[in-house]
Amino acid sequence: MIKYRNILVLIDPSKTSQPALEQAVQIAEKDKKAKITLFVCCYDLSYEMTSLSSNDERQAMQRIVIKENRDWLKELALPYEEKGLKIDKQVVWHSRPFQAVILEVLKNNHNLVIKSTHPHSKLSAILFTPTDWNLLRKCPVPLLLVKQQQWTEKGNILCAIDCKSIQDEEHHQLNQQILSEAKAIAEILNVNIHIVNAYPSPPMNIMLELPEFDPVNYEDGLKKFHRKTLTEYAQQYAIPEQNTHLKQGLPEDVISEVANDINAQLVILGTVGRSGLSATLLGHTAEQVIDNLNCDLLALKPQGFISPIKL
Repeated sequence: MIKYRNILVLIDPSKTSQPALEQAVQIAEKDKKAKITLFVCCYDLSYEMTSLSSNDERQAMQRIVIKENRDWLKELALPYEEKGLKIDKQVVWHSRPFQAVILEVLKNNHNLVIKSTHPHSKLSAILFTPTDWNLLRKCPVPLLLVKQQQWTEKGNILCAIDCKSIQDEEHHQLNQQILSEAKAIAEILNVNIHIVNAYPSPPMNIMLELPEFDPVNYEDGLKKFHRKTLTEYAQQYAIPEQNTHLKQGLPEDVISEVANDINAQLVILGTVGRSGLSATLLGHTAEQVIDNLNCDLLALKPQGFISPIKL
């Protein structure tokens, strides 16, 4: 985590508790050169639509809102600054928070974004794209989604890797990024690393179309392949065999189940930004993982990822 020296923290003015800030402080306290930027994106559609005010008057009202939020951020940061932490404050007026965040990342070279998260309602999952999902898909730097807990020494972190794609160079590199990140965190916080992989059930269409298809042998071979690959990753990063978890099922179900079983305080996984149907599926998987976890989630992008949001 030492490399995270320019941390962007999304602050929610509507909440009294700011777990994202608390987590950023815990990280920054490990490195005296780290800097935290508190970020608020504010917007009020009524200020834009009123016909009773001129453009100058609307801009003046926006400036008042921005100043009020900046003053509040100064009060929020003061106790931490008195402890010696370097904290900047940034307030912007923007109708799309995720775009505002990514523009800030690109503009000021932040290398970690931290945001508090909470369960999304089923209705919003159907009708809207939450900021979390857009950041998971489009944020070019690691994204840490935090809940209400603090990381503790001797705890467990869980790495979710994709063993079926070891011959896919992009996915293989992403697996290595995830495990390298976990090693860096483990060295600083003195925690245990676990790794998990989900392998699929035999495809039903093949079972129906090919009478000679043997699902038992297929499943056994698939499990052995995934176990061999998982073991190779574990040995490469000196992870004990008892800390490897191989289960059959959907990734979002398996990740959540193992994280809860080992009482993980952090899950690390990789995301690949896509568009169209693939993005919808990615959003669905991410939603399930986030909502089912009782711990934080660190999402990493593959090397060379370029965000579709531009300056």
